[in-house]
Amino acid sequence: MALPLALLLALAPGAAVALTLTIGTAGVMGIYHPLGGAVCRILNVTRKVHGLRCQPEPSEGSVANLRGVSAGTLAMGIAQADIQFDARVGSGPFAGEPQPRLRVLFSVYLEALTLVARESAAIRSVADLTGKRVAIGTPGSGTRTTMDRVLAAAGVRHDALKAALEPSIVAMPPLLCDNRMDAFAFVVGHPNAVVQDAATGCHVRIVPVAGPHIDALVASHPYYVVTAVPGGIYPGNPNAQPTIGTMASVVVSADMTDEVAYAITRAVFENFDDFRKLNPALATLTREAALTGSPLPFHPGAERYFREVGLPLAKSAHDK
Repeated sequence: MALPLALLLALAPGAAVALTLTIGTAGVMGIYHPLGGAVCRILNVTRKVHGLRCQPEPSEGSVANLRGVSAGTLAMGIAQADIQFDARVGSGPFAGEPQPRLRVLFSVYLEALTLVARESAAIRSVADLTGKRVAIGTPGSGTRTTMDRVLAAAGVRHDALKAALEPSIVAMPPLLCDNRMDAFAFVVGHPNAVVQDAATGCHVRIVPVAGPHIDALVASHPYYVVTAVPGGIYPGNPNAQPTIGTMASVVVSADMTDEVAYAITRAVFENFDDFRKLNPALATLTREAALTGSPLPFHPGAERYFREVGLPLAKSAHDK
C-alpha cells in the first residue's frame, strides 16, 4: 500500500524500506496508463539505487491528475500541456483555481487530437459534427478541454450537436461501430489500441482538424502545435491527417523534495534507451525533446540533474 505523500516527501530516497509513489494516468486502454507503467518500471528495477517504488493509478485523465498532485493524493501525474497551462493560470477547468505549486519533471511524447468518425456518418471536417452524436471526452479529461476549444474555434456549439456524449474510452469503439454514435475525439499518441479497435470493427475515417480557425487557435495558444495523425497505421486510413497536438508531461508538486525529484529524473534519463522501448509512443522521444513543451517550471530536483549532465533547459511555453 502506498504511503501518504506527506510522509513520503519527508523521507529521503535510499531508506531501508522502499517508498511507493503513485502516478496518475488515465483509462487503461489509453496511452497514459502504459506510459505511467513505463515510468514505474524504470523506478522499480532501479529501486536499490534510490529506495523508491512506483505504481500507476488509473484516473479520468489530465485534469484529475493535476488535481490529485495538487491535493497530495498523487505523487506524480501525466497531463497534457494545455491542461497544465490552465492549472497554472487558473483558466479552463481550473477557472478561479490556479495551481501555482505544480512543477514538471520531463515530457514524454507529443499527443494528437484524433477525431474518428464512422465512414457512413459523412463527417469530413469539424464543422460536419453539427447535428451528429459525438463523444467529446469525459469530465476531468484533457480531451474534453481540447475538444471544447476546437469546437468553439470552429463555431460549433454543444447544443448544435445531436448529442454530446461522455462514454468511457473502452466503450467508444463499440458505440461507434454499432451506430450508437457518429464520432469520437481522443487526445492520444499513436499507434493507439482504442483507435485500432474502432478501425478494425467498422469502416472509420480519421477526420482532419485543420483550417483557418484551427490555425488561429494554435497561434493564440502557445502549448498547441500543428501535427498529424500518421497514415497507414489504421485500416482504411492510408494518408496522414492534419490536426493539433500538445506535449504530455510528468508533473509533480513543488512540495516533493529535491532528492526525490532528482532520483526519479535521474533513473529515467540514465536508462533512457530502455525507457523508450517500453511503449511505441516513446520510440521517437529524445532527451532534448523531453525538456520541451510544458508551460510549468521545472522542479528544482529535475533541473539539478539536467544541469549536471548538460541538457539545455527549454523556456516555458507560458513565458514565450
